[in-house]
Amino acid sequence: MAAPTFPINAHRHDPYRTFKFQVLIDGKSVAGLRKMGALKKTTEAAGWRNAGDPSHERRLPGLTKYDAITLEQGLTHDPVFESWANLVNTIQGDAGVTLKSFRKDIVVNVLNLQGKIAISYKVYRAWVSEYQALPALDAGSGTTVGIQTIKLEHEGWERDSAVAEPTET
Repeated sequence: MAAPTFPINAHRHDPYRTFKFQVLIDGKSVAGLRKMGALKKTTEAAGWRNAGDPSHERRLPGLTKYDAITLEQGLTHDPVFESWANLVNTIQGDAGVTLKSFRKDIVVNVLNLQGKIAISYKVYRAWVSEYQALPALDAGSGTTVGIQTIKLEHEGWERDSAVAEPTET
């Protein structure tokens, strides 16, 4: 018999849903966050051949690349995306750019249905490589929510092993 997927809540069989999550930037939850791209990494395979056995190639792990993460936020008065993007590039040009704090560690929390943190990841040295302040505007659409986006380049992520499976009540 296989080990339970949820050691603390052994009666649970369903995986966590992805509609309850939060992203922390500078320790604060991003307001109106709608969507986040996947945390994904790819390790290239490097070929290696031994001179004593030239007819076979061995595959070794090579360079690991981390895909950029896109965050989508509904238009609010929360300036977190714009403020962060302006640390990398401003309308004033190089004179307005500060490299002091443009890289930030962020936290991604997956929440259970009760809103408790179930899984947490730390993303390291992220910075804004793309910023969309406003979507296309359409006066004929009365139900569309405005979305702004940022694309984050980063240097990797890891699961926070200190975050334990929450006990359900």
